[in-house]
Amino acid sequence: MKKSTFLFAILIMALFTYKAEAQALKVPKAEIPTADLQKQLLGALDSVEGLGLSADQTSKLKANNKTFAGEIFKILGGSGSDDAKKGLLNNLGGERQKFLTSLLGNDLLGKYTKKINGLIKPFKSKLGLASLLF
Repeated sequence: MKKSTFLFAILIMALFTYKAEAQALKVPKAEIPTADLQKQLLGALDSVEGLGLSADQTSKLKANNKTFAGEIFKILGGSGSDDAKKGLLNNLGGERQKFLTSLLGNDLLGKYTKKINGLIKPFKSKLGLASLLF
């Protein structure tokens, strides 16, 4: 009886002191809901009412906005590091700035930028790295 109690006690201690090595839990990165967010971003970028743009300027701007938004989410969905994505987004932002300056001029660009920044503000935190562009 003493022997079985002793063995039982050793078994209990072994169970409590055993350190199991389980597989590490892989938590996926939070994915950006691209469809809704891209639609929201494009809606904000396409909002040109009250700026006095010509039909030609408006159509060129909206075409560029669609490409710009698509490129943003293509970069964000890529497999590169955050630093690589920041570099690509900075390059994209520089190209965008040149396009907007040539299309709108400095005065209209200032008004447009102020307007879209106000429209993007509610969902800017959802853009992640792309928020650096606005």
